[in-house]
Amino acid sequence: MSRITKVFNQLHIDKRVALIPFITAGDPQPNITVPLMHTMVESGADLIELGIPFSDPMADGPIIQRASERALAHGITLHDCIKMVQEFRIQNTVTPVVLMGYLNPIESMGYEIFANSAAESGVDGVLIVDAPPEESSELLTSLRNQFIDPIYLLAPTSTEERIQRICNAASGFVYYVSIKGVTGASHLDIAAVENRLHTIRKFTRLPLGVGFGIHDSATAARLAQIADAVIVGSAIVKRIEELQTQPAAILTAIAKFLDSLRFALNTVTKPNPITILL
Repeated sequence: MSRITKVFNQLHIDKRVALIPFITAGDPQPNITVPLMHTMVESGADLIELGIPFSDPMADGPIIQRASERALAHGITLHDCIKMVQEFRIQNTVTPVVLMGYLNPIESMGYEIFANSAAESGVDGVLIVDAPPEESSELLTSLRNQFIDPIYLLAPTSTEERIQRICNAASGFVYYVSIKGVTGASHLDIAAVENRLHTIRKFTRLPLGVGFGIHDSATAARLAQIADAVIVGSAIVKRIEELQTQPAAILTAIAKFLDSLRFALNTVTKPNPITILL
């Protein structure tokens, strides 16, 4: 059983909703990433999404685009991201880590080499935005051979046929993009999200995480009533950007923000049931 599955099983028992924060590896400087990962866990993160810096992050809004630019300015590569996970694992062998990024760096490394290196470092899942399952069978095979969960995105515009195809290929959890647009957008319609999650649940027993457009604890708490996980990225990265020359202040600010999110999620008394995955 993967670390991701174990965490969601425990969340089911505890009647809690997962908090999944996103940061970009190496932003705003390489030596803060691992301490920041530990800080996020201490502040209530159940899983961590670690972004692989890329020069053309097409699904990301300007906030996360600038984070990639800052990380790339420090020369951060896919190899560095994997090493950061390996360093994180020295102290933390429990919290799942999902790498999120784009296909080009992985193709350059080679699918099998990437999967082997990621597994050895302690990566639990991989979400590649521009690698749909029907066009990435070789990558999918490499990941599954190393027991790494392939995480896939579903959009508000996904057809039922598409939903079924994605759910059949995914493991760990399914990531629902709550808005039509890039990360950081703000026009979030909770009722529409609830309707879409209801449709998706007809095709999978996997936990459903919701991301894009979540800026505050109030929105997180509302989503916690209908989702199995709340994924927060741009709101975290924005705080990092504002304090990019003050590493200590970044750790304090992110801890405070995640504490508020965790508290809000914990106030939800009747989260949507999560199916235990054996």
